[in-house]
Amino acid sequence: MKSLILLSVGVVLGFAAAHQFNKTTAGRRLFGELDGGVRSFRAAVVDGYKTREAELRGATDPTTAG
Repeated sequence: MKSLILLSVGVVLGFAAAHQFNKTTAGRRLFGELDGGVRSFRAAVVDGYKTREAELRGATDPTTAG
């Protein structure tokens, strides 16, 4: 139970610190770059997943067999 309380306090303090840091120009720039990187990574994962899914569907779909 103590660990859960400490984790909760840490999360709250982390959010509070991030909020204060985001008020600065450097903070907004940092979080903007971080957000762009996360979006780029997410798009690459989704694209790879869809590509692989299409490959697997093509390999198991008898209507596309040559």
